[in-house]
Amino acid sequence: MSGGGGPGGLLARLSVPGRLDVELTAEPGDVVAVVGPNGAGKTTLVQALAGLQPAAGAVRLGGADLTALPPQARHVGVVFQDRRLFPHLSALQNVAFGPRTRGVGAGPARDIARDWLDRLGVGDLAGRRPGELSGGQAQRVAIARALATDPALLLLDEPFTGLDVGVAAALRIELAGHLRDYAGVTVLVTHDAIDALTLATRVAVLDGGRLAQSGSPHEVAARPRTEHVARLVGLNVIREGDHFRAFPPSAVTVSVHEPDGSARNRWPGTVRSAAPHGDAVRLQVHGDHQLIADVTPAATRELGLTPGRRVWLSVKETAIATY
Repeated sequence: MSGGGGPGGLLARLSVPGRLDVELTAEPGDVVAVVGPNGAGKTTLVQALAGLQPAAGAVRLGGADLTALPPQARHVGVVFQDRRLFPHLSALQNVAFGPRTRGVGAGPARDIARDWLDRLGVGDLAGRRPGELSGGQAQRVAIARALATDPALLLLDEPFTGLDVGVAAALRIELAGHLRDYAGVTVLVTHDAIDALTLATRVAVLDGGRLAQSGSPHEVAARPRTEHVARLVGLNVIREGDHFRAFPPSAVTVSVHEPDGSARNRWPGTVRSAAPHGDAVRLQVHGDHQLIADVTPAATRELGLTPGRRVWLSVKETAIATY
């Protein structure tokens, strides 16, 4: 697959007052996972790239400036969180809609649509309307619709949101196969570390509407520079000036009384949540920092580690990586 006019790299400098001020680059074939907390500007970025959100700056794709073009002329495929399928059209008609708007004849457009529905495993549902599809089936149709136009830029805004775990896992595997063969640029907004680590070639971290960190999935996971990303990849991170101190939840000792001694790596907080995590119980503890700790089920019972419990967390200096 390739976009019209051939695949090309992406260079976007976009600004939306009070919401977004970001420069994003990608090479042909890149899958850029955009991560960050709620309100970080992820969806605003997608909408600005698609031309659905007014923004200052420039969007260059394969050497062409998309800024002055209306959304329908940008050669961009978009999969929204809520799918936005046309409710009065069948799955086949929904997918054929894109090629038709680009001047493809009715017959060839239907052939393209059937091909993509088959590729996404929902060819037998071509005659059904969105209201007759499950969430996973509807999302497959939405992805097929985005790819049917052979876009140069594919935008996926949390495509697995609201799907059952098993359905999301199957769709993630299928999408990974399609993206491996895709010559354009993909921007994938996600809140799941699995997506960033398995689908992406690069990760862009947004925080407060700005780019806080970018790099390969391995680089970002190994040295996260925001608390949000640290929690995504299962690490704690504390910023001290220009340095970051990271340590795993398994290295945290939890007590209900202030630890003895003068160790400086200790913080009071309140348990916000306690949930099974493998053989352990993972605690979310909020105080001066938002930290996670893994404790045994026995310790959870003995110490009464339930939401609202005041605790102390401590970590040995040898367990902390500084960068």
